[in-house]
Amino acid sequence: MQFHLSFPVDTLENAIQHSDKLLLMGSCFAEEIGGKLEANYFDTLINPHGILFNPLSITHALTTYLDGKVYAKNDLFLHDDLWHSWDHHSRFSGTDPEQVLGEINRHQQQAAAQLENADWLILTLGSAYAYHLKEGNRLVANNHKVAGANFYKRLCSAEEIITSLDNVMHRLFFRNRKVNILFTVSPVRYIRDGVVENNLSKAVLLQAVHHLVNKFARLYYFPAYELVIDDLRDYRFYKEDMVHPNEQAIDYVWGKVVEHCIHPQSQLLLKQLTELNKAAAHRPFNPDSVRHQQFVASQLEKVRKLMQEHPELQLHKLVQQLQSQQL
Repeated sequence: MQFHLSFPVDTLENAIQHSDKLLLMGSCFAEEIGGKLEANYFDTLINPHGILFNPLSITHALTTYLDGKVYAKNDLFLHDDLWHSWDHHSRFSGTDPEQVLGEINRHQQQAAAQLENADWLILTLGSAYAYHLKEGNRLVANNHKVAGANFYKRLCSAEEIITSLDNVMHRLFFRNRKVNILFTVSPVRYIRDGVVENNLSKAVLLQAVHHLVNKFARLYYFPAYELVIDDLRDYRFYKEDMVHPNEQAIDYVWGKVVEHCIHPQSQLLLKQLTELNKAAAHRPFNPDSVRHQQFVASQLEKVRKLMQEHPELQLHKLVQQLQSQQL
């Protein structure tokens, strides 16, 4: 008997490899998948603006990287004794404006450099709802717990999202002629907007993304949303809040990413790296035993050999982790 609906997932023609540079932006689901890529030693930069939910904020952030924007104190505002940026997630907020600006601009430089040389830009769109400050009609990426009366909320149209992404992609393709763009729509359910409203928002995002993917070469869609909503389709694959996919769901989607988006050669590397990570994390009953010391030495030899064969792999932390177990 079949207890869930499975469907074919398109495999990327030009699959992701360990030698590629990746920039991931978007909702918290982008951080989940980005974390998996990072843990498997891909050259990955994740959300340099912090979590961004709506596509207009994502395109604004991309524009600041292409423009080489440097944020100044007048780009910040003070609320509840913390300095914030309307363009950034609250992870950048702090009591010292100079430190806040230093961290923001450090990430700006990293993002601009990564985007300039990126092989893949992976965008996870979370919601088609955008929030604007009433004063000045300014788009905000995060409300930073400022009173809701200061904002108005609106549902972006598919046409508006298409135009915004279209404009920034033309600029990007002019600057970086090798970059590919992989779109996903987040399976996180933003029920604070309302269940009906969340479904409407996702429908707008899907319409916009598929229009762009059908229009441009080097644009692709990975069905993370459909894998959770239609394939798994069960609340046991959500956390207690019934909003965010749980570890089982994330691992299931990650498995599909590996199968359909990662180059076969890198898939083989993933298996080797998984075994080495397990070996480095292993804690024996007697770490000083001759047997364990021989085991650690053999694993170090495997890591060094892998680094020689694949110089793009940054395995120095893995080496240090193993070396820390040697006498």
